[in-house]
Amino acid sequence: MNKTERAEYIYKRLEELFPETPIPLDHTDPYTLLIAVLLSAQCTDVRVNKVTPFLFARANTPAQMVKLSVEEIESIIKPCGLAPRKAKAIYELSQILLDKFNGVVPADMEELEKFPGVGHKTASVVMAQSFGVPAFPVDTHIHRLAQQWQLTDGKNVVQTEKDLKKCFPKELWNKLHLQIIFYGREYCPARGCDGLSCELCQTCFPSRKKPREYKKA
Repeated sequence: MNKTERAEYIYKRLEELFPETPIPLDHTDPYTLLIAVLLSAQCTDVRVNKVTPFLFARANTPAQMVKLSVEEIESIIKPCGLAPRKAKAIYELSQILLDKFNGVVPADMEELEKFPGVGHKTASVVMAQSFGVPAFPVDTHIHRLAQQWQLTDGKNVVQTEKDLKKCFPKELWNKLHLQIIFYGREYCPARGCDGLSCELCQTCFPSRKKPREYKKA
């Protein structure tokens, strides 16, 4: 298969395997999704979903959040790791939302990327899942699998995102990025498939004999 054929086959198979793509992080609106994605940095979605009910019970709006101290936020989110940095970011971005946006998360990628603790990936997730704006957030699973499927050279996540956007129509991006994540977790984990074992790797590269090395994000 050439790259175009691989991309088409991968999309069709992922659509069969994962016709539904519920957002892995529990949330109720753009603000709670923003906070949940911020907390997910270097942390599993499962752990974030165990922590956020306690946090959102205390504060699920920017106005409520700034009534807590940074130390209070930190004590609640400690299981997610990097708690001091994340707590400070949560407090500060909540204050910015109140000061500049009347407490409403803006549907604007550039504005979101300016918030403390919010990088391009976090902003992309919020834009895609809260506002339906086409985006292709690249996490470690996507960065790894895109290399194993030879859809990118994996130089960095920025390049991986650009290459994937070229491979797939824009209207597929928001769902497809979740489908790839789900496939990576269930069928092609980093320690379970080295480019030789899972269905998509075997089908796309039947003659591959050696494990596929990849560049980490």
